[in-house]
Amino acid sequence: MKYRQFGRTELTVSEIGFGAWAIGGPAEVGGVAIGWGDADDTTSEQALRHALDLGITLYDTADFYGLGHSEELIGRVFGNRADVVIATKVGQKEQDGKIAIDYSRAHIMTACDDSLRRLRRDSIDFYQLHVAKLSHLEQGDCIEAMRDLQQAGKIRYWGISLNTFAPEPEADFFLNHELGSGFQVVFNVLNQHIRPYLSAMHTQGYGLIARMPLQFGLLAGKFSTSTTFPPSDHRHYRVTPAIIDATNEALQPVWELCRTYDVTPAELSLSYILSHPEISTVIPGIRTPEQADQNTRRIVQLSDQDRDFITGLYDTRFKPLVDMMKKQG
Repeated sequence: MKYRQFGRTELTVSEIGFGAWAIGGPAEVGGVAIGWGDADDTTSEQALRHALDLGITLYDTADFYGLGHSEELIGRVFGNRADVVIATKVGQKEQDGKIAIDYSRAHIMTACDDSLRRLRRDSIDFYQLHVAKLSHLEQGDCIEAMRDLQQAGKIRYWGISLNTFAPEPEADFFLNHELGSGFQVVFNVLNQHIRPYLSAMHTQGYGLIARMPLQFGLLAGKFSTSTTFPPSDHRHYRVTPAIIDATNEALQPVWELCRTYDVTPAELSLSYILSHPEISTVIPGIRTPEQADQNTRRIVQLSDQDRDFITGLYDTRFKPLVDMMKKQG
């Protein structure tokens, strides 16, 4: 495992982190799946321990994942140990049986205490606003709360997890006002929407977490139009046969590079992201020890030519797919 500095913070993180959404289990709110289907707690705990054995030190979760269950599992396994970096998020919740957002100061202060209790930690290493909108940032309560929590020592650093398809307004606000210490962004072979911002974010000293590196599994190269997902998996309504078919067709030129580097499609996808020095860590979703192995087995440095080749396909081949995914929800 290799490690990178998380921006200008004192945090050092593994290049491959642990995306802990799926271990939260098959939660739903108001009949809407907010998880990845069934998860076995014993297997999840084994995955967390094995990931640390492999050198993974960054664990990313949210209070909304499994409605707190993901945090509970991480707390049960790691507690307050200092050799792991815990990143979690705030702002989404269940209210009256519906998904609600709340970036009020009162909610953030209370939610942070709840996360600390579930995580069994004295402080959160990186606390993120969970896709807060520009209006929330302009109102200012959430920023005040984050600063107060940092001053109180309950969080070490803070930032924002940006919107999947339209991250620009909130990214601009943070950069222009020099807020926080890091961003979580969607950045992968298919969705390169944030790429024009990477240099500015890096130059201004922000740490960068790249989420959805395999785009819901589409970049693992294993889905066909017959692939289905249970209703308890949010991909049930997001990853349709039409999207799978179009994605597989669009990615054919990219998969040719797998032979060049002797890697799987998933390994090539992770390597593409880490071939951008601005990225601090990549967080594939992991829920079993085997997945921890698969996501750390072979990361290679792509040549500038091959990296630029993949990047060059975005406007013509991949952006229409991302637009299709945006419409799907």
